[in-house]
Amino acid sequence: MRNQVNSKKTRRGMLAGVLAAGVAGSVLVGGMVSNTAPVLAEPVKVEAPVENFGFADVVEKVSPAVVSVRVTQDIAPAADRRSEMTTPFDNLPEDHPLRRFFDVPGGPGGPGGPGINPRREPRNAMGQGSGFFISDDGYVVTNNHVVEGGSKYTVVMDDGTEFDAKLIGTDPRTDLALLKIDDAARTFTYVEFDSDDAVRVGEWVVAVGNPFGLGGSVTAGIVSARGRDIGAGPYDDFLQIDAAVNRGNSGGPAFNLNGEVIGVNTAIFSPSGGNVGIAFAIPASVAKDVIQSLRENGNVDRGWLGVQIGPVTDDIAEAVGLADDQGAIVTLPETETPASKAGIQTGDVITAVNGETVEGPRELSRKVADFRPNTEVDITVWRDGEAQDIAVTLGNLASLDEAASAENSGAPRPSVDPSSLSGYGLTLTPSEDGAGVVVTDVDPDSTAADRGVQPGDVIIAVNGKQVTSQSEVRDAISEASEAGRKAALFQLRTGDQNRFVALPITEG
Repeated sequence: MRNQVNSKKTRRGMLAGVLAAGVAGSVLVGGMVSNTAPVLAEPVKVEAPVENFGFADVVEKVSPAVVSVRVTQDIAPAADRRSEMTTPFDNLPEDHPLRRFFDVPGGPGGPGGPGINPRREPRNAMGQGSGFFISDDGYVVTNNHVVEGGSKYTVVMDDGTEFDAKLIGTDPRTDLALLKIDDAARTFTYVEFDSDDAVRVGEWVVAVGNPFGLGGSVTAGIVSARGRDIGAGPYDDFLQIDAAVNRGNSGGPAFNLNGEVIGVNTAIFSPSGGNVGIAFAIPASVAKDVIQSLRENGNVDRGWLGVQIGPVTDDIAEAVGLADDQGAIVTLPETETPASKAGIQTGDVITAVNGETVEGPRELSRKVADFRPNTEVDITVWRDGEAQDIAVTLGNLASLDEAASAENSGAPRPSVDPSSLSGYGLTLTPSEDGAGVVVTDVDPDSTAADRGVQPGDVIIAVNGKQVTSQSEVRDAISEASEAGRKAALFQLRTGDQNRFVALPITEG
């Protein structure tokens, strides 16, 4: 009989939940998926009566939909033990009286022993994580890092029943994966994604998972923060929760008190490796789109612009003449990419995509990724004090190949003597390859030092004008001053990385 529970979302604005996950060994650590294939059973939901508040009703209903995921990973066969373990008896003659001790099956020299004719056997490792059903026909969501490198996948139900599963697809960029159990005779209790848009900091969350491989365990807490960037990737937008989660909770669901998934546990912050009340979950708004794409195609195709970008600070906005510190500044357009082919340049500030304002680099990455490859979009850039639209046909991030680095132009070295750039505390000398001016010394008490300029940095351009000498740096600063700018925008290169620093003109 299919599991089916009717539910009213009672006082839903009062209580909502997020589940967090930890890390399982190598494992770290939303309603309905509207565009999935039709299912034959209703998702479980839960009433949360105010007069008898607690988590038991939620746990009772959702626990059958939460599973443990065991992953078997093959390891190469053991090395030839004879070559690894040599003894003085390895070269005994065939008729030597001690020979028999090294030829006994299972003994030191027999099959399985370290002496003569050692047996070579494959070995494997086992990892564990968590997951949950999103359909009654056996689709299971978990983390990519749970299944990564696996050769066999076993889903363990809360009652101990085990099923073999196959991997449908993974998305390393969001750390999500989709498994499938093929058992036509069985229907599974499943849960649905809810929208995380209305989730507020301070609302309740319930975490169900498999910490330390112990099996189904439940913890509760609150949403501690939204929109966390933990450096995991360009699409970081995590929910932070304080429910106690540990190794093995990865891939488990984050529930609100209606029993709906508002996040997928993926990481914990822990100096000790255990719970310290800081865990992160992939928001349902991200997860359900990725999972749907994996379910339909086995992979996730994202639009690709092909630029390196950085944030627009107040100083940078002032230097380029922008009214607000919004958008993403192009620190380097990669070669032979959709952006470079369309004419986007270093120093451009991308302020909108198809007319929708871009607040910063992370939002730009997500907006572009939301488009399908080969889609033409209008990229609004701020250049030379005015906005302009550039039509770009996006590439496919999934098939991205590393672009070859451009070779230096080999321009002749200008004959300019090194000296201090008055007022900025910078000592400059021409670059040996003629591309830019090298910073050889920085006054530690200067604004340049405060803003991270260091000896060895190369000034490539000032206010978008390429410079190859100290005099050209001065001229670019003078032009900015005459235009009424209060800051000059320096494009710096350190190694193969570009960045922008705005320095006040009044100090120059």
